[in-house]
Amino acid sequence: QAHLVESGGGLVQPGGSLRLSCAASGFTFRIYAMSWYRQAPGKERELVAFITSTGYSTNYADSVKGRFTISRDNANNTVWLQMNRLKFEDAAVYYCQAVRLQTTYWGQGTQVTVSS
Repeated sequence: QAHLVESGGGLVQPGGSLRLSCAASGFTFRIYAMSWYRQAPGKERELVAFITSTGYSTNYADSVKGRFTISRDNANNTVWLQMNRLKFEDAAVYYCQAVRLQTTYWGQGTQVTVSS
């Protein structure tokens, strides 16, 4: 029933921007904290950004702080990741995650490629 559908990935030049979207359904979105993770080839999956269920508080990995912004709209069951000033090292598959107590849902992942 629970479903997370990601979109917005693609090819971008260094210094460019992308906005990733994650549409949620099948669960009570407003009580779930949301995160964006990413995984590059040969690397572990890492937490990129986090937002509380109400959107009151956010946290970011040091590597993206000041460049990425996570946001959510509980009325539309959507979370976004705005990515600015992209670098080669930002290239990865980006995953949307929902967490509430012991329940975790994952999106399918969307590819972000940074190339000149």
